[in-house]
Amino acid sequence: MRFGIVSDSSCDLPLQYTEQEQIRIVSFYVSFDGETYLREGKDIGITDFYQEMADHQDCYPKTSMPSVQDYIDAFLPFVKKGMPVLCICLTKKFSGSIQSALNAREEIMEDYPQAEIRVMDSQLVTAIQGLFVQEAVRLRNKGLSLEEAAEALEKIRNTGHIFFTTKDLKYLEHGGRIGKAASLAGSVLNIKPLLQYYDGELGPAELCRGRKKSLFKVVDMFVEYLEKKKINMEEYLLVTGVGLDVPEYKTFKDYLKEKMAEKGYPAKEWLQIQIGATIGVHTGPYPIGVGILKKAED
Repeated sequence: MRFGIVSDSSCDLPLQYTEQEQIRIVSFYVSFDGETYLREGKDIGITDFYQEMADHQDCYPKTSMPSVQDYIDAFLPFVKKGMPVLCICLTKKFSGSIQSALNAREEIMEDYPQAEIRVMDSQLVTAIQGLFVQEAVRLRNKGLSLEEAAEALEKIRNTGHIFFTTKDLKYLEHGGRIGKAASLAGSVLNIKPLLQYYDGELGPAELCRGRKKSLFKVVDMFVEYLEKKKINMEEYLLVTGVGLDVPEYKTFKDYLKEKMAEKGYPAKEWLQIQIGATIGVHTGPYPIGVGILKKAED
């Protein structure tokens, strides 16, 4: 390895993968009472986090960004070996995680002035941040230097796009994403939100009646996007994600595979992740979605 890789837990990559590829994950914190904060993926599993929300309908957990010390602890093992570090953070539009990483870098540089630490704003979230980190791993494993990999990665940050839905509007309303009136109307009429993340922003929500219909609509919107943008899937990575694992997720994936094949986009295997707490606090326990990111050039 010519450089080490660090990311915050918003990348939502499976533990087995991050351990296998020696990625240091810096956890976000989650709290159900506003007082006790648990490290995502370490003190509390993601399934347990969602189950707590599902079991307590009036529960609106909060997340807190990693501390400067958390990043120092992640950087130091690489720095002490004399290895450069690439740190990939959740978009700064959603969190101050990257500022903690930058502050940690400054502190380390005081004691290790020769250290090389590159802190990068992924400009991405959840599943497509995960794809971005995977591309960093692929470039590292091909033998690229830190600078070469960072340059290639910067060119693909604006290609990430997510389409997703969730079961309940109240979490979006609680987080200020939609108005109270829309949330109330949605609960009465069984309305589900259809959302997109692209260009570093959460796009405006469209609405759809019924859970099954909303899942199919997300797929339809995604495939229409592929056609409109004339995307060559050989040049892109595909990912799907779910919060609390539910039977509808298989229905969603089956329909996605069928629809893509029908439109000339045969999908082989793709990354499947469990959407983490940084997004889950805004969506509730039942987000399901699909995303893409362009592959970096070697």
